[in-house]
Amino acid sequence: MTAVRPAPALRRPGPEPVRNRWAVLVLLCLSLLLITVDATVLHIAVPALTAALEPSAVQLLWIIDVYSLVVAPLLVLFGTLGDRYGRKRLVLTGFVLFGLASALAALSPDAATLIAARALLGVGGAMIMPATLSIIRQVFTDRRERAFALGVWSAVAAAGAAVGPLVGGLLVGLWWGAVFLVNVPILLVLLPAAARLLPESRSRGRGRWDPLSAVLSVLGILTLAFGLKEAGSGGVMPRGAAALVFCLGIALLFWFVRRQRRLATPLLDVDLFRRREFSTGVAGVLLGVFSLVGLQLMLAQYLQLVLGDTPFQAALRMLPLVVSAILGGLVAAHLLPRLGMRVTMSGGLALVAVSLTPTLGWGVEGHPVLLAVCFLGIGFGVQVALLAASDAIMSSCDERRAGGAAAVEETAYELGAGLGVAVLGTITTIAYAPAVPAIPGVPADGMDQARQSLAGAAHVAAGVGGDPGAALLGAARWAFVDALHITIAVSVALLGVTAFAVAVLLRRGRSV
Repeated sequence: MTAVRPAPALRRPGPEPVRNRWAVLVLLCLSLLLITVDATVLHIAVPALTAALEPSAVQLLWIIDVYSLVVAPLLVLFGTLGDRYGRKRLVLTGFVLFGLASALAALSPDAATLIAARALLGVGGAMIMPATLSIIRQVFTDRRERAFALGVWSAVAAAGAAVGPLVGGLLVGLWWGAVFLVNVPILLVLLPAAARLLPESRSRGRGRWDPLSAVLSVLGILTLAFGLKEAGSGGVMPRGAAALVFCLGIALLFWFVRRQRRLATPLLDVDLFRRREFSTGVAGVLLGVFSLVGLQLMLAQYLQLVLGDTPFQAALRMLPLVVSAILGGLVAAHLLPRLGMRVTMSGGLALVAVSLTPTLGWGVEGHPVLLAVCFLGIGFGVQVALLAASDAIMSSCDERRAGGAAAVEETAYELGAGLGVAVLGTITTIAYAPAVPAIPGVPADGMDQARQSLAGAAHVAAGVGGDPGAALLGAARWAFVDALHITIAVSVALLGVTAFAVAVLLRRGRSV
């Protein structure tokens, strides 16, 4: 197929390209890597965290998930604030807050403090992330250069999520707090570099900022996620009440959307979703990250608590995912103009679904070669789809809307990560809990804890010891594997449907 040349209309007149734009790209990608790693760095650390802080099953889910769920609703808020008051200023403030929150997380004495610190990390990350795409959109005015820069950015975004468990596996053996404390010296280097290299940028028209919209977006997403988690775990409230909380979240988000339509200067330009390329790109990002991050947490527990890998060994098993994700992001930048948007995005999503399918046959024993091959396909496919989606999103709007579009895309990233853990974790919990039988010699409260999660079962089994402990751990492992098969089947179905929808919605050969 011949290469698709960029349309002349896409080369909009603007300022001269920034001379140090490649140094700016490196800085932005390092910032993005730091933030995306934090979204998944705790996946490998679940057993170590459980032993050190003894969180409840609900607390453990919030420790892992609160970061992404705080970042997601704040991205739109800080994206628009950056457009109005300066993206560089917001990035520098985010660096400072991220560093302070990292130190607090590393020194947390209990689960509640760690949850609060992870939430603050999310606030700092949300200040930084929208600027990465919008500044790239500003400094790379050439269409082909921008496609390459977006390819690098996309590779870093998903590679960060993929490399998080590897970093966690390397550091958790020293001390679980090291996974956070390592951020501090890195930020001490990035902060002065950002102050010197990043260009100041903002949109010309500021308009009026609506605080009620900000409150509705944050509360809507958090309420929806909380209701979803509680419906699956039932840790704080009955499942009926959790369903009402979930519906409240939907109502708040519906109110938010209606309000944006009435405002002269909305917090989120919902009219962007009327553009087919934009809305399809957002859906591709959401579903791709949903499957990658949600399954990553389940697989990290499978490797450690079922196969018996150490954190470092489990991280090494995931290394093909990291390598293929980086490679996929770079290769996709060359595939996109040649194959077109439809083939690139739908093909990437379909490859992920195909690569996940063999894992439905996993048992308790390990299959290292099959695992590596599956991870190669998953990482490459996700990255190809994500780059196509990112290019569709950022190319479907002008510079004035770049910050808002970038915020929507990154919201899809973080919301996909948060909901992936919440939804797939809930499905796994629902399938896992009733499959763990009562074990003679294990007290009733111990069985209740064991049925909440595999990590909880391993903790109880270690305390009980002897034949009852071994029997409990064996039963929990089999129950978890069966539940994991159901979760993977759901992911394969979602990815297949999304790939088909992309192929239908996008026109053949269209490259935006």
